Amino acid sequence: MTDQPKTTPRGRKRPSQIFHPRFATFYEWFARLGQQRRLIDPLREASAGQAYGVVVEVGAGNGLNFSWYDPARVERVEAVEPYSAMLAYARERAGQATVPISLTQASVEALPWADATFDSAVATLVFCSVSDPVRGLAEIKRVLKPGGTLFLFEHVRSKTAVIAQVQDALVPVTTRMFGNCHWNRDAQQLVETAGFQVAHVRAVAGGLPLMPHETPPRVP
Repeated sequence: MTDQPKTTPRGRKRPSQIFHPRFATFYEWFARLGQQRRLIDPLREASAGQAYGVVVEVGAGNGLNFSWYDPARVERVEAVEPYSAMLAYARERAGQATVPISLTQASVEALPWADATFDSAVATLVFCSVSDPVRGLAEIKRVLKPGGTLFLFEHVRSKTAVIAQVQDALVPVTTRMFGNCHWNRDAQQLVETAGFQVAHVRAVAGGLPLMPHETPPRVP
């Protein structure tokens, strides 16, 4: 599978395709900032750090979760990421991880594994940008073994009506500038629609008002 940009009928790239390579570079820089590390690293630890057995990570991005996998808990990680610009960073980090990590260029909506392959799954800051999030979540459910666990960390739709309306208004900007990010999605509702039973949800303080975060560390 490749991520070579397709063109529209008029021969133009879609906005999300134009900005994915630029976003990969921006995100690599942004993720290294001290403020982001202080906020996000504990949440990566609370999701990827709790994974166990044979793990599938979807939307691996530039591989920022890889250092959080615990070799005492994890046998190996199969990671997928659709965009080659992100994979370039992820490959470098995979080589430094303390657990075996394989990288595949694929989308979460079409995972290349048989049913009931994995013990647990990890997705961090992924489903805001997935074109069909319910289908993607259903694919994760398909490849998880019965009783398997999805560890999910997302920024979500604000529960404050005025802020949620601002999020809605800015989606045309965020999708174009920030890797197809729909930051106004209700992650918990999407998870439940895909057939998961949500065991725990934790709202996270400390982010920007327009970017509230939630982590349901156990979603069996």
